[in-house]
Amino acid sequence: MVDQQQLWDDDAAAHYDTPGVGMFSPEVLGPTVEVLADLAAGGQALEFAVGTGRVAVPLLDAGVPVSGIELSHAMIARLRTKVDADRLPVVQGDMTTADAGTGFALVVLVFNTIANLLDQDAQVRCFQNAARHLRPGGSFVVELWVPQLRSLPPGHGGTVEVAEPGYLLVDSYDTLNQHVVSHHVLFGPDLADGREARIERTPHRYVWPSELDLMARLAGFERESRWADWDRSPFTADSRSHVSVYRLTSPPSGRM
Repeated sequence: MVDQQQLWDDDAAAHYDTPGVGMFSPEVLGPTVEVLADLAAGGQALEFAVGTGRVAVPLLDAGVPVSGIELSHAMIARLRTKVDADRLPVVQGDMTTADAGTGFALVVLVFNTIANLLDQDAQVRCFQNAARHLRPGGSFVVELWVPQLRSLPPGHGGTVEVAEPGYLLVDSYDTLNQHVVSHHVLFGPDLADGREARIERTPHRYVWPSELDLMARLAGFERESRWADWDRSPFTADSRSHVSVYRLTSPPSGRM
């Protein structure tokens, strides 16, 4: 079992933010915040795995009351350099079991984070915990990549997903257990710590969209929308990721 505290340690938290570029760019965050604010519809939002506040802080700045759940002490410490606990309260704990209260209009889980839960049972419990936090009719939004097994050559266990100056991403697959390890290789003179290269590895359990829908149904949700991205573009067979919106239609049983 992967120790998530070690995976998301002080070093990972220190290098996580990339202000203004990548997933922190206005082109990414603008549509994300717009969609989430619309879904919150004046109610309170809760972000599972809130991290350093990449989404939660701009959503809060947009006028949506936000709380968070986060396992990593280091990520919470980084978040606290941006916003205090009175404005953005965070419960330290596992998003499958931690309790941040009830009556939320929206629960958010972005950037493939449900895949950090490495077995199907844990992923189902995540949906159940989202349902327990939501008010009737509330929404659970999951952003997740689509497994790219069509690009996996026969007899090979990995694919190069990104190759650009200063960054290489290689995914290695265990298709029997739906596991993938992403190997992030950062290199070049611009590394903040002075090293020539840095390698980071993150394990995931990939989930097919139809499997995700079934997890939602088990927890009392129905899928309301699925887009290819936060700009609400259509999801197709060629989409490499999706944003799925689930509406709570049945009250949670209370069992976890």
